[in-house]
Amino acid sequence: MSILSRRRVLMSAPFAPALLARLGAAGVPSPTLTVLYDNYPFADGCATGWGFSALIEGVGRTILFDAGADAAVFQRNVDALKVDLARADLVFISHDHSDHTGGLAAAFRKKPGVPVYVPFLAEPQFQSAVRGSGARLVAVKEPQEIAPGIFSTGDLGQAIHEHALILDTHQGLVVVTGCAHPGIVSIVERSREVGKKHVRMVLGGFHLGQTPAAAVEQIIARFKALGVQHVGATHCTGDATIATFRKAFGQNFVELGAGRRIDLGAR
Repeated sequence: MSILSRRRVLMSAPFAPALLARLGAAGVPSPTLTVLYDNYPFADGCATGWGFSALIEGVGRTILFDAGADAAVFQRNVDALKVDLARADLVFISHDHSDHTGGLAAAFRKKPGVPVYVPFLAEPQFQSAVRGSGARLVAVKEPQEIAPGIFSTGDLGQAIHEHALILDTHQGLVVVTGCAHPGIVSIVERSREVGKKHVRMVLGGFHLGQTPAAAVEQIIARFKALGVQHVGATHCTGDATIATFRKAFGQNFVELGAGRRIDLGAR
């Protein structure tokens, strides 16, 4: 889908102005997610590359979620989007693969000593590198509340260890995934258990590029049975699978891409 087509889709998406007005009147900022790094384009001036990263704001903490693959591409997009990495209160690394950690040095330069949440069984070399940078490593084993309304699923998976980010918003839980190596359905199910609410929105990489079409349809059916209303699939999900999710969720599919800014409280 072209950038222009993506924007046309977004213009037709439903929003909840009454809710936003109430939140604004109460002085509560609506939470947002800005895609800093992705394989897919969205905003003019942003480069693309295999990997994922996002900046999450308005949830009580500013969170850098993953850091893409190529440090130069990551920095270019940060500059293009006028993002100040020094505002990050914490860094959340879904897993230690290089397509999610390449821009970490830039974040560490801007915010020395920043806490970095990683899966408990992330590779020892990676954990040592984070400690060596001067950042404060936090290895997460079990589900935990990082800050009010901000949770980790805890370390999931066998061969590849990964955790996902759970945000408790006014309308339900938002789950952000890096690659979902442990299985995207398992992550959503765990998120419901941890957040004790329905999962309203799931965003990120789903790692379904080689998954047969029939299995993808089963995943979509399970999402809907679990009450998932909005889906933004990107990165390692696979073009055909993204198209299937887009068709299944219609105007409730959330287009992602480098530079995309999502108002998490408006859907």
